[in-house]
Amino acid sequence: MSKFERKFGRYAIQNLTTMLIACYAVGYIIQLINSNFLLYLTLDPWQILHGQIWRLVTWIVVPPSMGNLFTTLIMLYFYWSIGTTLEHTWGCYRYNLYIFSGFLFTIVGSFVALGLSFLIYGNTLNLSNPESCAALFRLGSLFFSTGYVNTSIFLAFAATFPDVRVLLMFLIPIKVKWMGVVYGVLVVWEFLQGAATSVMTASGGIFQLDISLFPRVAILASFLNFIVFFLTSRRMIRSPKQIRRQQEFRREVRRSTNTITRHKCAVCGRTEESNPELEFRFCSKCNGNYEYCQDHLFSHTHVQ
Repeated sequence: MSKFERKFGRYAIQNLTTMLIACYAVGYIIQLINSNFLLYLTLDPWQILHGQIWRLVTWIVVPPSMGNLFTTLIMLYFYWSIGTTLEHTWGCYRYNLYIFSGFLFTIVGSFVALGLSFLIYGNTLNLSNPESCAALFRLGSLFFSTGYVNTSIFLAFAATFPDVRVLLMFLIPIKVKWMGVVYGVLVVWEFLQGAATSVMTASGGIFQLDISLFPRVAILASFLNFIVFFLTSRRMIRSPKQIRRQQEFRREVRRSTNTITRHKCAVCGRTEESNPELEFRFCSKCNGNYEYCQDHLFSHTHVQ
């Protein structure tokens, strides 16, 4: 990990959280103007294999959810706050790696869902009935959004700063770790519950498909970065006190390394850095280059 960081760290994107929030804002604006247009931006593996390769990138613009303007602004600010905090704490390179690995796992997960769908629904879906395939994966692509990726960012924040307090509903102070536990339980419940059976109409008639496969694969794929990072890099899970002590230690080491003293008393060891008010002189009667402060210049025992 450190070797890759030394080699590729300079390519990390600065202020990545701000860019992500800007993408979400664009998605919300598109949803307000023409929500149907977002269907051409989702992570739909079926359409990607049919030439719409822009979906590999544009799905990041699709907003996870849509509420009123006030709750949307609060959500954007909240994720911007925790994202920038993680970026400053982990470092730009590690934060970039965490976010982009979550995106990559989500993209791979969508194609895994594509393959599993043909294995499970092989009798219903076939290449000779492209309308049924398009309908299924258009619906399934809605689960492969940034919503679960955002939840993984929050869980990373809760694991890194478990004792930080936030105001729930602007009134109730609560530690982030307990909110992380609640988020985790909700995600597990969503995974176990899956999604309801969907009824879709195709050229061959009306058929039913259980689409619980898509949210389950989306959840697993989106949280692989959280699982991988916090099982293989435990030093990222540090309390604010540990981070502060480490920063203070690095400053002290840097200060001691960069400080070179020119004068040091051979008796008491004081220097011009520790005691700038003292004067230092060499003793001409000592055999060697022995320097003394003003308090020991005339009272020391000469070295013969």
